[in-house]
Amino acid sequence: MAPGPVVRVALAQLDCVVGDIPGNAGRIEDAVERAREAGAHLVVTPELALTGYPPEDLLLKEHFLADARAALERLARACHDVVALVGFPEREVDVFNAAAVLSEGQVAGVYRKVFLPNYGVFDEQRYFRSGEVAGTFDLGPVRVGVTICEDIWESGPPASDEAAAGAALLINLSASPYHAGKGLERERMVSQRARDHLMAVAFCNLVGGQDELVFDGHSIVVDHRGELRGRAEQFKEDLLVCDVDVGAARAERLRDARLRPSAGRSPPRVQTLAVVAAELSDGSGEPGRITPPIEPPEDEIYRALTLGLHDYVVKNGFEHVVLGLSGGIDSALVACIAVDALGPEAVTVAIMPSPFSSDATQADARTLAANLGVDVLEFDIASAMAAYRGVLQEAFAGRPEDVAEENLQARIRGNLLMALSNKFRWLVLTTGNKSELSVGYSTLYGDLAGGFAVIKDVPKTVVYRLAHRRNARDGEPGPIPPTILERAPSAELRHGQRDEDSLPPYDLLDRILEGYVELDQGREQLIARGLPETEVDHAIRLVDLAEYKRRQAPPGIKITPRAFGRDRRVPITNRYGG
Repeated sequence: MAPGPVVRVALAQLDCVVGDIPGNAGRIEDAVERAREAGAHLVVTPELALTGYPPEDLLLKEHFLADARAALERLARACHDVVALVGFPEREVDVFNAAAVLSEGQVAGVYRKVFLPNYGVFDEQRYFRSGEVAGTFDLGPVRVGVTICEDIWESGPPASDEAAAGAALLINLSASPYHAGKGLERERMVSQRARDHLMAVAFCNLVGGQDELVFDGHSIVVDHRGELRGRAEQFKEDLLVCDVDVGAARAERLRDARLRPSAGRSPPRVQTLAVVAAELSDGSGEPGRITPPIEPPEDEIYRALTLGLHDYVVKNGFEHVVLGLSGGIDSALVACIAVDALGPEAVTVAIMPSPFSSDATQADARTLAANLGVDVLEFDIASAMAAYRGVLQEAFAGRPEDVAEENLQARIRGNLLMALSNKFRWLVLTTGNKSELSVGYSTLYGDLAGGFAVIKDVPKTVVYRLAHRRNARDGEPGPIPPTILERAPSAELRHGQRDEDSLPPYDLLDRILEGYVELDQGREQLIARGLPETEVDHAIRLVDLAEYKRRQAPPGIKITPRAFGRDRRVPITNRYGG
């Protein structure tokens, strides 16, 4: 049998900025030019690459949609000798999440996303109307199917209809947010779709940080057997060029009748988007670059946190960050992430001891700062505490000291950090972890005060794993003093205080929180898993009571399948317990 046609595909994995239509168009145009120079027949961009993802209520502005369409037309005029698939919001009778086929100076066709996700962080049904039919276009002798993100997670149409209509190559423009392990999960899904439909699949994903979300890239190409032909970088922009042997997929279909419609089956609903002339070569082609995945899992999570922080700072126009450095594990990890994301010259730490701060924790904070090479400011807050106590003395007369006095310390520190932010336009990073945020072990307007919560979605047990791994990266000893890693966690708001005086041990607490917060398991289910009844009841009560605090916490980076905020929406006023 004579060899079949080969399509050279370029996946333009871009770090787009929501709302920066001219900047995003420039990124796309540059990628198209580099793809053309690489001899690509087809260049693919991520979902909604022209506007960034997710644009949210910007999509309710007519002028925003008009600006996106005008930019698309300008891109089309610059597109010659290569076909480009560009994600954009299409304004017609309604608004559609769409992919435009650009060829020889024109918008040759438009595909409209069929499945609009409305779970977790997604809210697409608020903004878009669903497309109604599958879409293919002919690239010379090759029929190409087009899908957008969620469309490929469905096992049937539109991909199955496109395959039945003769498409041997399936393109997916995606903006699939990261959580730990998501990249390999997607690979397995994409490979299964390729085997299901006997078609090669090119999956192009967005990369970069957008508020709480991180997009990890990890774009791939698989052949019709589901075998990997190319993998792009994780957590950075990339242009992955890969040859796809479409002839092999066609030959396989002759020997497998699964795609052959039966007499009683409804014909596929497929729109032909465009017919584009192309000169394709014959043969097996050259495989793309296969970048190894980041391992171990702690390194992948750390890279996600680093990228999320970097992009939040840069995209919002900040040049410097500041955080309180206590000598504890959480602030130590955040300081390391900040330095790795932005460089030590862009990081200042504030050491703010109170009469309850131990000499050991303060010494560790100074050692860590020196190891990281960051600027240090020191504020002894004892006099501020005395002033606050004096103001409140009459109102508090006759009442024992309790959490009110303890929290004064955290709020004084928050005030100082926000003053630095106002004076120098520094972004304040908070240092609380997911375990603490879950149970409300934090001070409103104190350690919750700030602009960005770097480890907001990182359980305490994972904080320790990340810190140990960060130290190991540079060889022992790393930047974090061993005593920080070994010391029992404490807020140091009173003498002898330890976190476990108020909370279950973190290894137990995180198991309870995983079930209650991430998996929506109830009290009886948690106890049936062997978790102690008393600790389950205690943790559930704390989680439910702390919802009002979480609503007022700053945004932070999502790294688990279910983060607080966009992922989990529970009413504050709520009497359903467990």
